[in-house]
Amino acid sequence: MKRSTWKAVERGFAEALGGRRVPVTGRSRGDAPDVAREKWSIEVKAGRVMSQRLLMGMAQAEEAAKGTDKVPLLCISQSHGPGHPTDRLVMLRLADFQQLIGVGVGDTDS
Repeated sequence: MKRSTWKAVERGFAEALGGRRVPVTGRSRGDAPDVAREKWSIEVKAGRVMSQRLLMGMAQAEEAAKGTDKVPLLCISQSHGPGHPTDRLVMLRLADFQQLIGVGVGDTDS
């Protein structure tokens, strides 16, 4: 992915979430998030390929929520075997997240 492309994606998320993009210059991996915003450590990943299992799971959650006031939420779990902790994540659409945290395009608190 071209450098200008992932920078634009980060800027887009920063604007959508009411934060500001943190430039890469002078920082190491994990030193600072991609987007600065109070209460959130926002890391942005972008690419052409996304897991079909994730897309299918989100589509199922959205279908089940149709006609209700429920927010589609995908829960993801990866087990690392006996005696190892399980990674547990949640995923939802950006528009639903914006509504949940009460922020839209143009709002900022950074």
